[in-house]
Amino acid sequence: MLIEPATQVTDELLDAFARLLPQLKINLPRLTPERVAGLLNSDSVSLLTARPDAAQPLVGLLTLIVYPTPSGVRARIEDVVVDESVRGRGVASALIQSALQTAQQKGADGVALTSNPRREAANRLYQKLGFTPWETNVYFFKFGE
Repeated sequence: MLIEPATQVTDELLDAFARLLPQLKINLPRLTPERVAGLLNSDSVSLLTARPDAAQPLVGLLTLIVYPTPSGVRARIEDVVVDESVRGRGVASALIQSALQTAQQKGADGVALTSNPRREAANRLYQKLGFTPWETNVYFFKFGE
């Protein structure tokens, strides 16, 4: 498994977003090259990609956000998605392990993530990798509705 940070906007990366993100969430707009460039140029964001080997197409994506706060360096994993055709083969595990290493290297004391309870396989994987449920209330304020 080859896990690498994305460093530039390519047709392959844009195609991977277009193919993989709908497997994570329905009704997403297609990402523009400018929006992807904004992610890649952010000091807080690491976009990790996965492929079986250098000759194969991208089959997984993960976004890691590491940011300073007054109480310490925080990290979050967002938008973990692996192509349906290769799920259960260690792609998500490899992406997450790489994200954990990156977050630790950047000074975070841990990594948070959220997962829909209906995503049973994902929740089992996160617990297998050492994530523990965190008792808290999650609030969300939606703009424009």
